[in-house]
Amino acid sequence: MVPFEWKYVVDYFPKIFRFLPMTLLIVAVSASAGLLIGALFAIARIERIPVLREISAVLVSFIRGTPIFIQLFVVYYGLPVLLLPFGIDITRSSKLLFVLIAYAFNVGGFASEMIRSAALAVSKDQWDAAASVGLSRAQTYIRVIVPQMVVIAIPSVGRLLTAALSDTALASTMGIVDVLASARLLSNHSMHKMEAFFDVAVLFITLSFLFGCAFKALERRYGVNTANRTPRSATDHCS
Repeated sequence: MVPFEWKYVVDYFPKIFRFLPMTLLIVAVSASAGLLIGALFAIARIERIPVLREISAVLVSFIRGTPIFIQLFVVYYGLPVLLLPFGIDITRSSKLLFVLIAYAFNVGGFASEMIRSAALAVSKDQWDAAASVGLSRAQTYIRVIVPQMVVIAIPSVGRLLTAALSDTALASTMGIVDVLASARLLSNHSMHKMEAFFDVAVLFITLSFLFGCAFKALERRYGVNTANRTPRSATDHCS
């Protein structure tokens, strides 16, 4: 067995670090698009919209019940087949596009339940009060429900983004060169594999810690009640 050497840790780190923007891009895009998708899924189920309610329920069940690895390949091989009858050919698109779509729907599937729970946590009196002053359903969501939902969902969003960060490591299986893929490439040229993956671990732990601190600060800023939270949530790192 090759001994662990710190000089390789130092040498590999800047080479791996320069691929961090790709990892952060996947997290940022998938989180933004995923929260929007999750909101649409949640509204379809809360409002009991015909057809959309059933479609969203099936998609959410699939996303929550299958590994992200499977979802990546379903999107990569299945989405072009589904779109081709509509005259949309994405077979020559960048693999990054498929990765972003897969991760966005993955985040959306988990976010939908989070958003739905936050919406249902708002008191029914709030809905009744909005209706009594003449607000439409859409206005009630925008002016009354969503602001309260956002505050309620802060701890859950923190956990979701931390999980999404960890899941981005599987993007390398699609040929995306991120921090994990760069570590594999570097370690293939030497016998010092542990040092490269140690650097990756340090990066992910650091980012998870920073995410946790950011969301902990948001909880304090908006006075989120954390009494009933799971003890070891993503935002507990800065407790």
